[in-house]
Amino acid sequence: MPTSKRLSHSASGGGLQRSRASAGRCRLPVVLLLFLSILAPLLFLAGRSVRAPIYSDQKGGSNLSSKQILDWKEQPAVQKLKSILTKEVIDSIVASRDEFGPWSLDFFRRNHGSSSWQIDELDNSVQSNVTAEDVAIQTVAGAQLKTSHGTSEHDASFHVSSSKDKGVKDESAENQLPDSPAKLARRQLREKRREKRVKELIQLDNEALVKLENAAMERSKYVDNAILGKYSIWRRDNENENSDSTVRLMRDQMIMAKVYSLIAKSKNSHKLYLELLNRLKESQRALGEANADGDLPHNAPEKIKLMGQALSKSREELYDCRAITDRLRLMLQSAEEQVRGLKKQSTFLSQLAAKTIPKGIHCLSMRLTVAYHLLPPEKRIFPNNENLENPNLFHYALFSDNVLAASVVVNSTVMNAKEAEKHVFHLVTDKLNFGAMKMWFLSNPPGKATIHVENVDDFKWLTSSYCPVLRQLESAAMREYYFRADQHTSLSASSSNLKYRNPKYLSMLNHLRFYLPQIYPKLDKILFLDDDIVVQKDLTRLWSIDLKGNVNGAVETCGQSFHRFDKYLNFSNPHIARNFDPNACGWAYGMNIFDLKEWKKRDITGIYHKWQNMNEDRVLWKLGTLPPGLLTFYKLTFPLDKSWHVLGLGYNPSIDRAEIDNAAVIHYNGNMKPWLELAMTKYRPFWSKYIKHDHPHIRSCSFSQ
Repeated sequence: MPTSKRLSHSASGGGLQRSRASAGRCRLPVVLLLFLSILAPLLFLAGRSVRAPIYSDQKGGSNLSSKQILDWKEQPAVQKLKSILTKEVIDSIVASRDEFGPWSLDFFRRNHGSSSWQIDELDNSVQSNVTAEDVAIQTVAGAQLKTSHGTSEHDASFHVSSSKDKGVKDESAENQLPDSPAKLARRQLREKRREKRVKELIQLDNEALVKLENAAMERSKYVDNAILGKYSIWRRDNENENSDSTVRLMRDQMIMAKVYSLIAKSKNSHKLYLELLNRLKESQRALGEANADGDLPHNAPEKIKLMGQALSKSREELYDCRAITDRLRLMLQSAEEQVRGLKKQSTFLSQLAAKTIPKGIHCLSMRLTVAYHLLPPEKRIFPNNENLENPNLFHYALFSDNVLAASVVVNSTVMNAKEAEKHVFHLVTDKLNFGAMKMWFLSNPPGKATIHVENVDDFKWLTSSYCPVLRQLESAAMREYYFRADQHTSLSASSSNLKYRNPKYLSMLNHLRFYLPQIYPKLDKILFLDDDIVVQKDLTRLWSIDLKGNVNGAVETCGQSFHRFDKYLNFSNPHIARNFDPNACGWAYGMNIFDLKEWKKRDITGIYHKWQNMNEDRVLWKLGTLPPGLLTFYKLTFPLDKSWHVLGLGYNPSIDRAEIDNAAVIHYNGNMKPWLELAMTKYRPFWSKYIKHDHPHIRSCSFSQ
């Protein structure tokens, strides 16, 4: 029994143990399931809170740095992220971790994208012709303004979400707190991204402009943009905002139409050639004399469009860079030849207009000549002849064949003189105008002043054997030079030399200024005046100026480089180069005070003859009286104050009015003489106020005031 009991007991004990073991095996999965479902999330959350960085709170409390609690498993992951992500992304992650919680790149892109990444107004800007660069700048400016005021939608949404996470009920409380380092870091990153984006947009805008220009050039192949010149469709008129671009465009098209028409003709493209000619005629009629866009007709844009189409077709069919270059070169050469011809013609016409006697002056001279010959001989004598050789009086020399001009010189001098009775005028004219000149001053005596008129042909001592100029003027070469100037061989010289074929150089009146002691042997000083001057002040002080041993007193004209000796003389000639300085100051004829005593002592007339004989072939200077005067009076000229003599009223329109008013003598040197129609209107009243417009002969000859 006992044995059976023990066996049964042992059997029952073994079953119990097995049942206990089986129960233990059943509890293990339950524990594991409980651990995974409850404890594992808790451990995960605890581990996440341990790994999260701890920053100082707003009250100044500080926590441990995240670097101190990183475990060995996170370090390889962080190093891997650094090798993949940029520094800006990592800095953004670090700066955003305390407020974003578990960081998500998709969440950041979706909810916290920088406003500079988005250009909502781009489509509208394209429609309103606003460039992407302007849109980007406006967007960046708006984003910066919003950032500075804390009113952007991104910042507002961020503040709301962060306030909810922290349990803050007041949404504006975040705006009232100072910016945290994280916010400053994010703001700096946003600004960097904006700047980078703006640069990209600008670059894209420049590329878009290049593409547009290339497309336009492909559509408008009718213009060779490699051509350099005054007119170019592709040039930018930055100098003048109101430039007449349409007029220049039409001229550009006409130039290219001429080029392509010639090429089309040479390649037997008759249809295209005729089309270009028709378009060219239409453009010429539309352009007309227009120099501004406002002068063009209403159909000008249509003509430009049709011409552009014709030129585009021509470029596609006939474009040849070499052929176009050759044609343009020929056109340029032809234009230059035309310009040279027009310049020569203009010079000739201006000289002709300047030296032709106006109808009114010719009429006056003829009427006075008739009246003079009707006078009895006893009434042809001037009074006060005893003053003509008195060296104590103020003597003037005036050589002219223009009655009206001589009358203005005498009248203006007498009217501005303090003691008119002490002034003596010596007039010399030619045989043709001798009677008219005497008759004018006999019927219109210059107040109390003395006047005397002589005929140059009555100077018996003035012969070709004594005077080199007379001998040269009588030579066959000089006659060829003057009277056959219309021949092709004579006109081969440059147009600037036409002015030296002036008829005044044939008259001895222009050369008498070198013979003053011979004409007036008993005078000590004399004031030489041209007939194109006007006297505005009393000139008696000139006789008291000490010339310091010089012969000539004149106003120098070396204010500009072209009034120096090298302008008038040929310094390639050894005689000129050895004896004169090319930079020496020139001076002006027109009002010159001459010391006749020093003149005789230094034999000035002999010096003049010497240089005039050497210049018989015109190798030292061109024709004229100023170049030989510069040689003759070299280092013998005393410079007068410039206020005595103001020049340029016959060619310079920009003389200061104060300078004219202060001048003792004003000089109309140049082609625009005051008695001509081409005179400058602003200067004419200074001259015309000394004309006696109420004189019957002047009224009958229709002189305009």
